[in-house]
Amino acid sequence: MFPGPTLEIKNGDTLEVQVVNKGRYNVTIHWHGVRQMRTGWADGPEFVTQCPIRPGGSYTYRFTVQGQEGTLWWHAHSSWLRATVYGALIIRPREGKSYPFPKPKRETPIILGEWWDANPIDVVREATRTGAAPNVSDAYTINAQPGDLYKCSSKETTVVPIDSGETNLLRVINAALNQPLFFKVANHKLTVVGADASYTKPFTTSVLMLGPGQTTDVLIRGDQPPSRYYMAARAYQSAQNAPFDNTTTTAILEYKSASCAAKKCNAPTPIMPSLPAYNDTNTVTTFSQSFRSLEKAEVPTDLDESLFFTIGLGLNKCPPNFRKRRCQGPNGTRFTASMNNVSFVLPRNFSLLQAHQQGIPGVFTTDFPANPPLKFDYTGNVSRSLFQPVPGTKLYKLKYGSRVQIVLQDTSIVTPENHPIHLHGYDFYIIAQGFGNFDPKKDTSKFNLVDPPLRNTVGVPVNGWAVIRFVADNPGVWIMHCHLDVHINWGLAMAFLVENGVGELQTIQPPPPDLPIC
Repeated sequence: MFPGPTLEIKNGDTLEVQVVNKGRYNVTIHWHGVRQMRTGWADGPEFVTQCPIRPGGSYTYRFTVQGQEGTLWWHAHSSWLRATVYGALIIRPREGKSYPFPKPKRETPIILGEWWDANPIDVVREATRTGAAPNVSDAYTINAQPGDLYKCSSKETTVVPIDSGETNLLRVINAALNQPLFFKVANHKLTVVGADASYTKPFTTSVLMLGPGQTTDVLIRGDQPPSRYYMAARAYQSAQNAPFDNTTTTAILEYKSASCAAKKCNAPTPIMPSLPAYNDTNTVTTFSQSFRSLEKAEVPTDLDESLFFTIGLGLNKCPPNFRKRRCQGPNGTRFTASMNNVSFVLPRNFSLLQAHQQGIPGVFTTDFPANPPLKFDYTGNVSRSLFQPVPGTKLYKLKYGSRVQIVLQDTSIVTPENHPIHLHGYDFYIIAQGFGNFDPKKDTSKFNLVDPPLRNTVGVPVNGWAVIRFVADNPGVWIMHCHLDVHINWGLAMAFLVENGVGELQTIQPPPPDLPIC
């Protein structure tokens, strides 16, 4: 089944999902964007909160979804398995409550995916062997179908029904492995009403841009002449001179009166939208700066932690014992990536949460730097001596309840790029974004502390920065990483160790008895 099943629940429901691994690879499942209050054991990232489920094994994920409404999703969090192992997670209002917008006639999940004509595990293993960038994908998909512009399954192209005069809800999810995507429906405006399972002040746009991991809920009105209209998605590619999949996936928005199923006719050719150019950063900026929380936001103001993290790529020199064919990155190097010059290395024998919970020494250290070890012109011409980060399994400790601000600063090392940064176990307010190097003297004036959007994944602008805030009220070990999976493999991640507070309600629950062992 591809994509996997859509899970539909209400705010306040408890989920119990037994995952049985009938495949040939280790697997875990992550419930992307679910807060997992005190249930970190159910979060799912491999070697962070659990050891993987081995082939033939099983594990039951149990957690409650509280105070979140809208669209989230679930996906594998082990190697590149999420290329095909994913599905929607829809959270409706509690019984007797309603949406803060007119009830749509129908709701359709629109899951944007990325497809290789190869086993994705082989693709990533080959890249790990050579040190080069992995092969780019062969197609994008909408609800698992590439659509009419590829030499394949046009008979199977996804069709989304609509009727004249009705308003429908599209729940758009970017489940692509490595690519931010533009999304557009020909001749139709979209009204954004939510993102990452938080409601937003409605705004109207003709185009969406979602980084991998992000979701956007939009209303669409059947206000055009009854016909067939393409909805289409293609790459937003911000890294210079990097190869990417420049194809376009399509589905069809079909007015019921234009459907040929009833009339046995030849359906009209759908109308095609014009998508932004692949490098249209201005459109991305306009779109991302339109988001506001629906209500006044409870943004933490008296800060306990003010952190500054550089994020970006790097190049490792070829180790002396490696043959040339293992160093096929630029100029005989191997690609890497880091936050604050630390390239994140996952443990292999224990999960970080287990090691923390059981006090197992030697698995991780808690000396992740609060600031870059060296200040430099982050988005300028960076000296080659700063291209090689230090590998490590370093966590940053947060006291329970501490109010945290993080400046996420892109760097131009190798190439600047828009990085979708996802924090597990938390939502955060995006209080500002901008270009160039973050300047605390000038840029604090741009902070929105009134109604900033609440997200779980932020697109850090190419050659720019984003500032996020949250309260560390969920004990456990929570990874923060780039949601371009190619960059996680290279080490673009770190993890927070949030300590228990006082009493049971501020303490992580004990591990479940069926937690997989390494």
